[in-house]
Amino acid sequence: MAGDFLSTWAWVFWLALILIFAIIEINTLDLTFLMLALGSVGGLIAGLLGAPWWAQVIIAGILALVLLFLVRPPLLRALRRGGDPTRSNVHALPGTTGTVVIEFEDGRGQVKLANGETWTSRLSPGDASALREGDKVIVSSIDGATAVVTPAQPERPTP
Repeated sequence: MAGDFLSTWAWVFWLALILIFAIIEINTLDLTFLMLALGSVGGLIAGLLGAPWWAQVIIAGILALVLLFLVRPPLLRALRRGGDPTRSNVHALPGTTGTVVIEFEDGRGQVKLANGETWTSRLSPGDASALREGDKVIVSSIDGATAVVTPAQPERPTP
């Protein structure tokens, strides 16, 4: 009797699972839950073709595993292949040059970077240089909203 009930109403369970997995996939965009949803579609189709509930579960599980391990990796590689390798936002700032606009006191000051932004900054650990207004610096890293800088080496005139 329980088997008849499960076989009769299994399609509702599969539709609910597909919907839940699709909603999670929309939020994660990792293709994992898409593969689980497609496995659930396999279970739904098996149920509609008259398979018992236990066979539907086995078919859905095997299909989901095959999709996860054989289809998902090449799809992820293909999706990430065309990505723009250019660094942007905070990731593009290390290595940028700048000019001190507020003299450094106790290792802290402000610099105007080559991109036009003015940042609160501090000297790199272990660097005890005195930076005055107009000195050139190089951003070594970003720590929260603070640019960590080192003094730029003065350019030597070419003979």
